[in-house]
This record gives sequence, C-alpha cells and structure tokens, in this order.
Amino acid sequence: MILVTGSRGAVATHLTRMLHDDGLPVRLGSARPEALTPPGPSRPLRLDLTDPRTFPAALAEVTAVFLYASADHITEFIDHARTAGVEHIVLLSSSSVLGPDAENDPLATSHLDVEKALLASPVTTTILRPGSFASNAGAWAWPIKAGRPVSLPFPEAHSDPIHETDVAASAHAVLTEPRHRGGQFTLSGPESLTFAEQIDHIAAVTGRPVTTDQVTRDQWKHEMADRLPGHYADALLNWWESNDGKPVPTTHTVEDLTGRPARPFTDWVTDHTTDFITP
Repeated sequence: MILVTGSRGAVATHLTRMLHDDGLPVRLGSARPEALTPPGPSRPLRLDLTDPRTFPAALAEVTAVFLYASADHITEFIDHARTAGVEHIVLLSSSSVLGPDAENDPLATSHLDVEKALLASPVTTTILRPGSFASNAGAWAWPIKAGRPVSLPFPEAHSDPIHETDVAASAHAVLTEPRHRGGQFTLSGPESLTFAEQIDHIAAVTGRPVTTDQVTRDQWKHEMADRLPGHYADALLNWWESNDGKPVPTTHTVEDLTGRPARPFTDWVTDHTTDFITP
C-alpha cells in the first residue's frame, strides 16, 4: 500500500492517477478527506500532518509514502511509520535547501529540517528537490483576468519553472523503480526563464495582452501583505534579486527518471489557460 499525503495538492493528484493506472493500491491522506474525489477504489483517510493522532490509522499496512511535510511533527511521523512497517519514504522537498545559507532561509529551513530527520532515520528515504513550480505563475491570474498590470519587482529575475505533472511523474518513477531508492534528485523545468518571458508566454498562449508594472520591493511587499508574511516576502525578494539577469542552472533529471523531457512552460500555460481567462 502506498500512502499519498497532501492528496488535494496538484502533484499528489497527478501521482495518484498514475499509481491508480498502474493498478497499485493507494491510500489518500488529507486533512480534509471529504473534499477528495479519488480515482478508482482509493479511500481517503484523515491525515493531518500537524496532528500525530491521525498518523497510526493512515499508516496501517502502508509500505511506501509520498510525503510533503512540515518539520513540526516529522519525528512522530517517522516513529509511527517505522512501527507500521513503512519501507520507503519519498519526500517532496525543495532545491532551496541547496542554497548557500539554507539553514537561515525561511523558504528552505522547514524542508531542510524534514530532510535531516528522515536521513537520520533507518527508513529508506528518496528526496525530490524541485526548483520553481510553474504554478507560481498562477499568482498573476487575478490581475491578468482583471486587465490590470502584473506587479514585478524584478522582471528580469530568472527561474526554472517545472510542470507539476513532471514532479508527479518523477515521484511515480522513484516509488515504482527500486533502482532509484535512496537517491537525492534535483528537478527543474527545461529552461531558465525570466518573469518577463513567462508573462510573454502567457500572453501568447491565452491570446490576451498582458502588461507589467515594475514596482519597488516595498510596494510589492505592501501588495502581498495580506497573503504573505513579511519574512517570507523578504526571502523571495532576496532570491529574485540574486537571480536578476542571471539564468539559473537546469537539470535533465526529469528525463533521466521518467524517460521523457521536462515539459516547457508553454505546456503548463496551455493546461491552465482557463485560470487566466475565466472571470
């Protein structure tokens, strides 16, 4: 039995479908299982990774786990997983843990703490470290639909947008191919793109003009104040500034794991066009 945590997320949704298509037994864990409509006979269970009381039932008879966790109760989760007989955990982490000051980076530290706990445990752990998710561009959907400019503090900052389906396919590969067990894999999209280039791709695919407004750091933080704590906003701004005008490195790991190249950003936009045009 494979337990998929965070089952309402995009990566977990795609992964569940892939595992179901393989005919593999899957259990879906979610803090809100009633919100799930799983494929096939998969039965969602309540699994709140902030509440260790939900761990035993979710882990019963499970041999492998796809895990996207905060560090708060990772030790308890590992203990319950060992007791249940879990043999393999695939962790969805972040390439931010590879940064020069990851332990002091709010974007990286939680991922790093989970990695350390798992790697110190006797449970075989495989780590997936995607870079920038293409879905981050979804934050621009509202102003684009409203015909307003997209605020960009660093329009020439680079990222390596990866399609969530490619992350799911990579997770599927390491869950089902024993030769990948115990590896640490950095995932990226196929190319480094600036935010301005991503905006241009969205405009081309949707057929709608998209304008941008270069704002200051403080202006952007003020716009995001209701949705993003200040220390996270500062960490993002620092990351973007460090990549301003500088292409980020990409990998071929998606192709190495799945046998097909990573999908370009335009594929992601095509798959999510309605997000940018539906009122």
